[in-house]
Amino acid sequence: MKAMVLRAPKDLVADDVAVPAADPARDVLVRVTHSGICGTDFKIYSGAIPVSYPRIMGHEMIGEVVSAGNGAVSPGDRVIVDPELYCGACFHCRIGQTHLCPNGMLLGRDANGGFADYVAAPATHVFRLPGSIESRTAPLVQVLTTCVHAQRQVQMFPGESVVVYGLGVTGQLHVQLAKARGASPVIGVTRSARKRALAETLGADVTIAGGADAAAKVREATEGRGGDVVIETTGMLPSLAASIDMARFGGRLLLFGIITAKDGALPFYDLYFKELALVGARVARSEDYPASLALVEKGIVRLEPLISDVMPLAELKQAIGMLGTDDARRMKIIMQHS
Repeated sequence: MKAMVLRAPKDLVADDVAVPAADPARDVLVRVTHSGICGTDFKIYSGAIPVSYPRIMGHEMIGEVVSAGNGAVSPGDRVIVDPELYCGACFHCRIGQTHLCPNGMLLGRDANGGFADYVAAPATHVFRLPGSIESRTAPLVQVLTTCVHAQRQVQMFPGESVVVYGLGVTGQLHVQLAKARGASPVIGVTRSARKRALAETLGADVTIAGGADAAAKVREATEGRGGDVVIETTGMLPSLAASIDMARFGGRLLLFGIITAKDGALPFYDLYFKELALVGARVARSEDYPASLALVEKGIVRLEPLISDVMPLAELKQAIGMLGTDDARRMKIIMQHS
């Protein structure tokens, strides 16, 4: 089969490789039709996230079933693949925290993923796509599952104010989810006027330009208190510091952005003085897929406005390079397979 193979950092080539082996008793072989590029792919490509080489990246993927032995899906079905694999036997798996499995793997990072003609995955990790969800938007459901999982970790009551700091793809999804949960007002914060305008079309009640006075504007929009819940999506320490400032006394912070910094300045006293609750969130669980698919199928969450580019898989290297540019227009890039 054809695949885009990473041989070393930034050494990405089209190559012929073997079709992945699928155990007929437990696996499903999927012909990939569309895949999405994530910031994790960029970090793997650049070498910031180490992997063993050669590696086929890609963990946001949908396609058509080629073979399946257990009967849950049938050849020809359109499906989405949950790339988070787990052992099923460890302590975390036994208590339902499969996403924290110490023996777990991510397709596209620890094992070959979806930037190829075919991918194999356990039948437990393959979900049939409703006909109403278009193939070009469907890879975004994987991203949505991580947002659904994250919001399940934090209390959010109807009528409470929710601030979403950062309005990239995941920020726009968090805006829609918070709105669906009855939050009011939903406030989006970013420097990008284009992304603020998009958030307003997707349900944000108020949008605020990021900057030194953003926290004061959040308090102005929340009767002087600050946000009941603040969702930080950028993964940058200065943004986390700003989020702490935006939260009300007794508020909750949802740390969604992946923070890799090992040191830096934060207003630690405010965490104590404001009695803030910090909630972390990591990836998703398989149970988040049916819920996410239902949200899209019912039109509660819109994916199409978040796609800025659709490119052929052969142009993957160029597409990954586009992630490193400061282009406010760019949102999700979808790769179309032949």
